[in-house]
Amino acid sequence: KSCWQQLPWLKQPIHRHELQIMAACYYDYPIDRILQQFKYEQKLHHQPLLYQLLAQMKYPKVQAIVPMPISEARLIERGYNQSLLLAQQLAKKLNLPVWQPIHRLEQHSQKGLNRIERIQGIEQQFVLLEKPQIRYRKVLIIDDVVTTGSSIYALHQALQQLGCQQIYACCIAAATNQNAKT
Repeated sequence: KSCWQQLPWLKQPIHRHELQIMAACYYDYPIDRILQQFKYEQKLHHQPLLYQLLAQMKYPKVQAIVPMPISEARLIERGYNQSLLLAQQLAKKLNLPVWQPIHRLEQHSQKGLNRIERIQGIEQQFVLLEKPQIRYRKVLIIDDVVTTGSSIYALHQALQQLGCQQIYACCIAAATNQNAKT
């Protein structure tokens, strides 16, 4: 078997907060380590591999791609939004715009928090940037890792308030119950 074939592939969508989320892999070795390095250690050379994981999935017809927003403080700390980098590549492949109508207020890392702790207060983190000139009805949210799905759920609700009618979500990796505290 090749290295590609041995990745912890996830063959079906996951369900969080009654949302169906497409995920390329389980959040398991080596994908968990690669994502941690990409997100926290500025190992941007992992981007082509992570993009390929997204690129091999089948997507519904949408009008725009919405990367998971990060707060300004997190952006300054990291220097980039990992979900935006991946969304830009996918948008280019699918010939779609990247749409960022939602801003994320100060966020605390969710790493290590349980499901209840993640849900509490997260919905207030997502706010409308301004009245967008263009509104899309069918969008695809891109995120790197989904654990409880609280961030995607909160962003989903904010997009619904903007008038989005069909909101799909996809991520590179999804945590299972065993590794949901990542």
